[in-house]
Amino acid sequence: MLRGESTGRCVVWIGRPSVEEHFGLIRAGWRTLVADPALCDGDLPECGDSAIAVADLRANQQDALRILSSLRQVHPGIPWIGLTGTPPAMAHATLRQVLAGAFEVIDGPSSLGALRQALARIPGDAELTHDDEPSLLTGSSAAIRALSQNIRKFAPVELPLLITGETGTGKEMAARTLHELSHRRGKPFAAINCGALPANLVQSELFGHERGAFTGATARRIGHFESADGGTVFLDEIGDLPLDAQTNLLRVLQEGTIERIGSCQSIKVDVRVLAATHVDLEKAVAQGRFREDLFYRLNVLRLRMPPLRERMGDIELLAQHFLDAFRESYGTRARTFSAAARRAMNAFPWPGNVRELMNRVQRAAVIADDALISPSDLELDVDASPAMERNSLGSARTSAEREAIVDCLRASSFNISECARRLRVSRVTVYRLCKKHQLALDQLR
Repeated sequence: MLRGESTGRCVVWIGRPSVEEHFGLIRAGWRTLVADPALCDGDLPECGDSAIAVADLRANQQDALRILSSLRQVHPGIPWIGLTGTPPAMAHATLRQVLAGAFEVIDGPSSLGALRQALARIPGDAELTHDDEPSLLTGSSAAIRALSQNIRKFAPVELPLLITGETGTGKEMAARTLHELSHRRGKPFAAINCGALPANLVQSELFGHERGAFTGATARRIGHFESADGGTVFLDEIGDLPLDAQTNLLRVLQEGTIERIGSCQSIKVDVRVLAATHVDLEKAVAQGRFREDLFYRLNVLRLRMPPLRERMGDIELLAQHFLDAFRESYGTRARTFSAAARRAMNAFPWPGNVRELMNRVQRAAVIADDALISPSDLELDVDASPAMERNSLGSARTSAEREAIVDCLRASSFNISECARRLRVSRVTVYRLCKKHQLALDQLR
């Protein structure tokens, strides 16, 4: 009989691990017990109820499945990971049915890295799989480690901060993390998308108004800054903020006061301002669309969110994180990703970054027929070329956005203010969309 300590979590390897696999797990901090069908003669290791089983099905499948079945009878709730020599879809029906009960399935030649990542995803074991300081954000790439270190440095500092990065990189998540790590974490966190505020209500939304201040102001309104007193205000897409609102925001940063519309009384507010943008604010300043003094006030500290293509090694971890979270809510059949799907994810440029990855994973989890998500479930191709990517969902969404802005411009006789009103966005947003889609107004008329 194989014996081990009864305390602490351990891995029970059903089969015969390679030297690299065995000692690789030990070096990673796992107590590893081997249940080799050729040696244990039917006896089970004494591993305790907190163990995790690894069923090595690359050889002696029937014996490994027999030991796994016995182990699960003794420990009914034990999570287990299946190692297969071929994709489960190519296995016989009985094996596919068994694999459906696995926490995760790793196909192809065993990858110690993939196995350690799978073990790390099982609740309760994260502290045993990482020797270094855990990242604030999911991932272990150099880019995300540097980001996490900067967040730790900036969180306790009472200074404005500008978060930059492409769309979908997690700017609001970074802002929330900064808030939660600061001494303001018990106070309000107000997240405001400046691009979504109606142009005529920006001042009221941010700073409030008095009753009778304008037509329709039937009662006093407390704005976001006053409501978040003592906490943090996060201004997303700060580049879309109208110039008059920029002036009042500058007063908040310089004097710590606001004035409700219709009032001449200054109100003291204690908030930390975090702002985010995916546009080039320096260029906006040069073009007169953004106040230079406000830019320098916001840009005291700067946090750059890396695009997903710079986070090598994080894509699979993020994808599994999104899949696990989705499974908790909806209980889908999909449990992990095939080797081909992993290759496709790592080869894809991810123009929509983390947000696009999450959306594709959730959609794949719904439509997948097996425990393993395939490239087709993700609507990805391992050898996808730029020409093929033009047919992707993200490209279709971009094309639809371009058509919508062109149609609205023509319907409003190319009046930017009217177009902004119809789309319910700011004039700055209309100009930004025109620039994004390379629309020359004089050529469209």
